[in-house]
Order: sequence, then structure tokens, then C-alpha cells
Amino acid sequence: MLRREFLKKSAVGGSALVIGFYLPGKSEALAAPPSEPVAANAWVRIAPDDTVTILIDKSEMGQGVVTSLAMLLAEELEFDWKKVKTEFAPAAPAYFNPVFGLQGTGGSTSVRASWEPLTKAGAAAREMLIAAAAQQWYVEPSACHVENGTVVHNATGKRLGYGALVERAAKLPVPASPALKDPKDYKYIGKPMKRLDTPEKVNGKAGFGIDVRLPNIQHAVVARCPVFGGKVKSFDDSKVKSVPGVKRVLQISSGVAVVADNTWSAMEGRRALQITWDEGPNAANSSDVIRKLYVAAAEKPGAIARKDGDADAALATAAKKVEAAYEVPFLAHATMEPMNCAADVRADGCDIYAPTQFQTFTQNTGAKLAALKPEQVRVHTTFLGGGFGRRAEQDFISDAVEISKGTGAPVQVTWSREDDMQQDFYRPAAYSKLVAGLDADGWPVAWKSRIVGPSIMSRFFPGSVKNGIDETSVEGQANSKYAIPNFLVEYALTEAGVPVGFWRSVGNSHNGYITECFVEELAKAGGKDPFEFRRKLLANAPRHRGVLELAAEKAGWGKPLPAGRTRGIAVVESFGSFVAEVAEVSLNRKSGDVRVHRVVCAVDCGRYVNPDTIAAQMEGAIVYGLTAALKGQITIEKGRVQQSNFHDYEMLRMNEMPQIEVHIVPSSEPPGGVGEPGTPPIAPAVCNATFAATGKPIRRLPIRAQDLA
Repeated sequence: MLRREFLKKSAVGGSALVIGFYLPGKSEALAAPPSEPVAANAWVRIAPDDTVTILIDKSEMGQGVVTSLAMLLAEELEFDWKKVKTEFAPAAPAYFNPVFGLQGTGGSTSVRASWEPLTKAGAAAREMLIAAAAQQWYVEPSACHVENGTVVHNATGKRLGYGALVERAAKLPVPASPALKDPKDYKYIGKPMKRLDTPEKVNGKAGFGIDVRLPNIQHAVVARCPVFGGKVKSFDDSKVKSVPGVKRVLQISSGVAVVADNTWSAMEGRRALQITWDEGPNAANSSDVIRKLYVAAAEKPGAIARKDGDADAALATAAKKVEAAYEVPFLAHATMEPMNCAADVRADGCDIYAPTQFQTFTQNTGAKLAALKPEQVRVHTTFLGGGFGRRAEQDFISDAVEISKGTGAPVQVTWSREDDMQQDFYRPAAYSKLVAGLDADGWPVAWKSRIVGPSIMSRFFPGSVKNGIDETSVEGQANSKYAIPNFLVEYALTEAGVPVGFWRSVGNSHNGYITECFVEELAKAGGKDPFEFRRKLLANAPRHRGVLELAAEKAGWGKPLPAGRTRGIAVVESFGSFVAEVAEVSLNRKSGDVRVHRVVCAVDCGRYVNPDTIAAQMEGAIVYGLTAALKGQITIEKGRVQQSNFHDYEMLRMNEMPQIEVHIVPSSEPPGGVGEPGTPPIAPAVCNATFAATGKPIRRLPIRAQDLA
């Protein structure tokens, strides 16, 4: 490569001081800027017309990262926001998420992981552009400043646009410690900004995985064993060949694939398949069997996740004991865009077009299955029609790569809603046995709980499970900040024969519910107001207490409600953020319906980028968690998932949606996550409101009519 071409395609990158290459792939070429851009670093390219293209290294699944990450870089680079464009970054080490050590989106880490590298990258590029202008004008860099995509000479007012300077700037050394703005001077960060991806999603131009079309692409669906762990014993495809449009039938690791000219023909071909399954060891599994397994495990000592003081001794002398067992079901992710992936495997390389949350995993999966080196696999990330952790998995990627390799042609695999509902990696079902002791004044002196359930991390990151503890299985209980002197949490890792995976807020989704509902029981047993009870026990946890007080104040805690309504409150810390929610609820005991009229949410997520995004994420998380609390459950019978579509795995309807208010706590603390923390408090807030109405705690989800009688 000529030196001039090298400078145009690469430059020393950002805060990591690495070379950031731009390697255009097939899909990127279609959207390439009209003028050849120059890479200022791994995240930003500037064209001669001053257009700035920011490479987004996280997956956009509706959470708003395209806009938030662009705002971080824009704040320090000071370019014209009207001229910003975004592209998804390729799979490359330059874009590794520092929290994971690989490229991926999850754990509510997008802003947390990107704040420092993107602001430093923007600041470094800004200083390099100023230095380039100063060289051209023969002045000191200190005699210049930037504004709206131009460098200005302070004394004369002369201006040069970034596009005219970037090639000179790219040859300069990268500042090791570029000066960052004082937060009081922020123009973008902390301000409400319209999302950059909204216009394309409204006019239909946004490219989701299911929209991918390649030359000569074929379409495929896969028949999978309905029992987890089962496999193909034999199959007869003689009737499939007569289905118009069907091209080929082949067996792959996940089942039998039908390849056709279009998805409908492939699905019709799958219906004509005759398959005999070896259903394996889980053929007799059921929800009842799993529950009995959990209950038995809860009677035996588990691995110790947390131990403060001596809970058993304190319980023995407590003035009053409160005992309970809580349980939650398996839950599906139910993303609006069904699972899909397109792959083009060739002898010399592989292109994968996917709505994936983890580009590194996707690249490695492609390399392994196609027998290629990782650098020979190019990952083209599309928009994601929902993720919630489901698209961190690799099953839909493997399908596409295996079929493309087997057919020698580009292939798009599409899952039906039934495929997705019955072949998910589910939120683990969990069971928790608890006992607490109160003193004579009604304040807790001991807490003892045993959590039973399968482990996500033992499959995903096996080395992370140490001494029998999966940290994601105990989060939400083991990290409780309630000031209870004797605190014991145990975990009994119990596999249930059902594949489990990350589901929005992971262990906090069930442990937040269990902890906050049991705290409510303790408050009632001690004769305390639920808000004041928590407030005192969180005296040494100022951020918990801050959101608790704010939510209670905005909800009018203690003030009269319309007849038939009650309030419930809950506070949960997760993913570096603190969220309290108050739910205002009414009951129809005859029908068993719970109506949530209003939810007040207070969130402290530290420093934040776009308050509009935070409000939207809290609202979405509340809808997601409320759906699970009122409707969600996956049940197993004869080894099979019983639910298949939205008729029996219902979503919250528009007319069931409560009014939601979101209040953000101003903070200078490091940024926390916002994609997941809004989910854990909603189920306990609603259940605690029903407890206030009926005097009966809700110890099992989803809420059932008999719980309200």
C-alpha cells in the first residue's frame, strides 16, 4: 500500500494508541461517503465536505447507543451535529469492550465502557486538528480554538473546516493525555437529543438482520428437536422435494435445514419433513419435576455467597421469625424481530450479516465452523429488533454458517416465532427459601436465604464459576445494602435440563423481586411503614436512599389515594445504577386482574449522556418487567416448552400500560447502566402494592388470581 493510501485508510487510534484500520466490506460499500474520508482514529472519519462518520462499536437494539456514543465523541470533537453519520464498526480488537475484554454489548455497559475511550478519542482528534491548522497558519495551537466543525484562529478569525485539515492531522502524533472539557461546558452530554436512528426506522431505510439481501442468496429454516438435548435419529425428505422453491435439505448440528428460494417455501418444505427424534434424557422433564428438584435442593446447605456475622445464632435468639419461599418461572426473551442471520462462506473468507450483540463471539463462531482464521471472517452488524441478552447467543449464527458452508452459497436463516419461543436460552427459573429474625422493636437482626437455580455462567464463561457460586445467580440478594448485622446467602447450583441465558437484568430480575418482597414482609411483621423501614435500613447507603426518597416524594407516599388503590415500593441496585419505583395498583378480585395505574421511577445512574434515552429505557424496562410479573412464564411438559407464540406467552397491551414518570438524580459519580436497571424493581413494587391491599404476600410469579383472593 502506498504511504498516501495508508494515511487515508488508517491513523493512530484514540486513547489506546493503536492503529485503527477501516476495511470496507460488501455492505459498507453500499453506504460509503461520496468523498474519500480520512480516519482520524479508530472511531471517526472525516470527509472533505466536513461530514463526520462515527463508527459505533456497540449493537443498537433500541437502547439508543448510536446517539449516545456519537454524543460522547461529538462533545470533545466539537463538530457540526447536522453533518454526523454513523456506521457499525467491524469486528476488530480496536473495538473490544474493556468490561468484557471482547467486542460485545450487554450488562448495560455501552456508555460505561465507552465514556472514557470516546471522549479521549474526540479530544485527541480535536487537538490534532488544531495542531494541523496551527502548522498551516504558522501560529501556536494555543492561539486557536474549535467550534462547530472548524478550527478558528483567535486573533484573525480565520477558519478551516475539519475536512480540509484531517489529512494533515492524521500524520501528527496522537496526544497521550488530551485535555477534556469541564462538564460545566458540555454542549451535548447531559442534554436531551433526538435519536439519530429514528428517521431511518420511521422511513424504512434502517437495515435489520431480517432485511439483509445478497446476490444469489438462498433462504433456510431449521427443524429442531422439540426436547432440549435431543437430536435427529433419522429423517425422510421425499415429500419435501415436491414443494415448489425448495432447493436442498441437509442435516446440521442443530437439526435438519430446508433451503429454498424464499423463506415461505423453506417453511412449507419443513412442514413436509418427516423426522424421527432421539429425544434424549430430558424427554420426561416437566415444570413439576423441576420444582420438586428445586424444593429438595433448598433443604440442603449450599455454597456460601455472603456471610456477615452469625445468622443462625441471631435467629435462635430473635424475638420473632419470618419464613418464606419465593419462586419465579423460566422466561423467554420474545424479541420483536425473530432470530435470523445471513452468511456467505467461501474458501477464502466468510461474511456474516447479523443482529448480534457479540461481534467477537460471532467472528469466532464463523471461523471455527468455516475452518478459517478469525481475521478472515467479517461481521456486518445490523440493527437489532430487540436483544435483551438473547442475541449474545450463537445458535442462529451457527445455523447460517453451517448451511452456507454446506450449500456453497450465501444463505439467510430465519426463525419463526414458534422456533424462537420454544428454542430459547431462558431466564432461569429460581427458588429461594428465606428466614429472618426481628428484635423486640421490630427491626431485623438476621437474614438467611438459600437460592436454588441453574447457572448461566457455567455455560457462557465456565471459569467464572468459583467455589460453587455463579455471581449472576446471587446478584440482587448477596449484594444487599440493608443494614442487617447477620446476613447469610447460600446458592445451590441446580441444573434443570433447560438451556438458560442472559435475560434483561439477569439475576437481579428475580432476586430483586425476592429481596424486596421479603423486606416488605419484614416491615409488616415489625409494624413499620415500608418506606420508612427501608429508609432506616439504608442509612449507610446514600444512593439507594436517595432514589428511594425521591420516588416516594414524587409518588406522594403517605398521601391519600383514590378508593380501591394501594401503593407499593421497591429499590434495587444493578449494573452500577440505583433505581426505586413506586407502583399504584388496583385489584379486581373476581377476575384476578391487577391494574397498574401509575409508576414513579427514580434513577441514579451517575453521569449520563442523553436524559431522553434514560427515560425511554426506564419506561421500556418497566414494561418488560411488568409483563413478566403479570403474564410471563415458560412451562415444560414431556420435555417440551408449552408456549409457542404471543397468544399463550402474552405481552402487556397498550390499554394495560400505566402512566410512567421518570426522575433522574443529578450526579457526578461514574456512569452506570440504564438498559437493565429499570426492570428489577417493578415486580416487587406491584406485588408489594397488592400485599398492602390483600394482606397476602405474592411469593410466586406471575401473579395469579388465587393470590388476590
